Amino acid sequence: MSGAAIYIRRQMNLSDFKIGLLMGSFSIYALLGSAAAGRTSDWIGRRYTIVLAGAIFFVGALLMGFATNYAFLMVGRFVAGVGVGYALMIAPVYNAEVSPASSRGFLTSFPEVFINAGILLGYVSNYGFSKLPLNLGWRFMLGIGAVPSIFVGLVILAMPESPRWLVMQGRLGDAKRVLDRTSDSKEESELRLSDIKEAAGIPQECNDDFVSVPRSRHSHGEGVWKELLLRPSPAVRRILLAGVGIHFFQQSSGVDAIVLFSPRIFEKAGIKNDNEKLLATVAVGFVKTMFILVATFFLDRVGRRPLLLSSVGGMIFSLAMLGTSLTIIDHSHHKLMWAVVLSILMVLSYVAFFSIGMGPITWVYSSEIFPLRLRAQGCGFGVAVSRVTSGVISTTFLLLSDAITTGGAFYLFAGIAIVAWIFFFTFLPETQGRTLEQMDDLFGEFRWRESNNKKSNNNDNKEETNGNGDGNGNGQIHLGATTGNTSIHAQS
Repeated sequence: MSGAAIYIRRQMNLSDFKIGLLMGSFSIYALLGSAAAGRTSDWIGRRYTIVLAGAIFFVGALLMGFATNYAFLMVGRFVAGVGVGYALMIAPVYNAEVSPASSRGFLTSFPEVFINAGILLGYVSNYGFSKLPLNLGWRFMLGIGAVPSIFVGLVILAMPESPRWLVMQGRLGDAKRVLDRTSDSKEESELRLSDIKEAAGIPQECNDDFVSVPRSRHSHGEGVWKELLLRPSPAVRRILLAGVGIHFFQQSSGVDAIVLFSPRIFEKAGIKNDNEKLLATVAVGFVKTMFILVATFFLDRVGRRPLLLSSVGGMIFSLAMLGTSLTIIDHSHHKLMWAVVLSILMVLSYVAFFSIGMGPITWVYSSEIFPLRLRAQGCGFGVAVSRVTSGVISTTFLLLSDAITTGGAFYLFAGIAIVAWIFFFTFLPETQGRTLEQMDDLFGEFRWRESNNKKSNNNDNKEETNGNGDGNGNGQIHLGATTGNTSIHAQS
């Protein structure tokens, strides 16, 4: 939409407010999809919810491509936004629930990888279709998005259903078959099934293909919102604040302002030619995609906290320098090439630091910390906060830039990023080396002063468990405590 907005504005003669509304409303519409996705995925399953998301976005992309006026275009944005909201909530949940312990961080970050690949392809298509006549170019820029949704819908049908969802439906036989296919070993498959059964309230001795799930644990959403929002346990309260907080700060630190309005930022920096602005956005997409690929290989090696804190630290520096360079350009009466180059470099630096930590870790972290019974609705609530924040930032960025200058807006984002770094440092424990079923204990006992030593403590516990367990390392870490009936998986 960033490139298409240039030509939509010209053809329809739109104001900054209408362009901002066109951009920002998409995230608000996605809020509706993410809010509905939790209950939908509990009813029809994670896999078919992804198919539904693809179908909705397909319709929305076609509506945008064939739009004849601003109102018609907004209808298309509404439909496509709902589809994106569904996908943003369910894709990380599905990946986290299907992935083996050893590669959960890597696989759960894949939705963010493909989002960035899509952004890059969008920038490239913007540049290519900009050569078409004014009334056709932007239509192809928006309508071409229908093609990937067909591919996603077909591919997901060949993939297995979430074993955790299957267990919550009492389908133990189907869940066991999926776990056998997606685990690193037969032993891991059995241990994962045991943990999931315990979380679902199913007795360990129940091994029938179909079992009755206790009503209080049944995953159709009954009582979930009460437990999540009205009467949460201390651990669930911390999990909810962590999930909501990481989504809020991801968006409020200005990523959508740069991704959606990069042509306007480059124009403020002194690049006036449309082709040059669109080529510069291609560079943004390329850097963003390359660095998120790097991040996927470090999530399961380095851990969440080091990557996240380093990422946000780099974002703070980039935002502050971008604000400085744009402010200097605003107050200069002639073109300062060094300031123009610095602005471009800081935009690229920002998206690089964002993509190596804040971008993928938000989705990985929020999808793995909620207990099984609360995961769909908890992740949906986090995505809802993300979409509201994104909508506010996208809708108001142009107006904010007019009020306090573009440089001032990025100083504001830098200030928010500083608060984010403090929040992450003091509130988010390391989840590397934990199974999904251990998160209640992790958040219930987490103390931020211990967080820097958490990884070393995990290693000590592993050695201790190997000495006290069954001789094969089959123990489970609970922040210093071990149990002898489950296993440690090297996961993140």
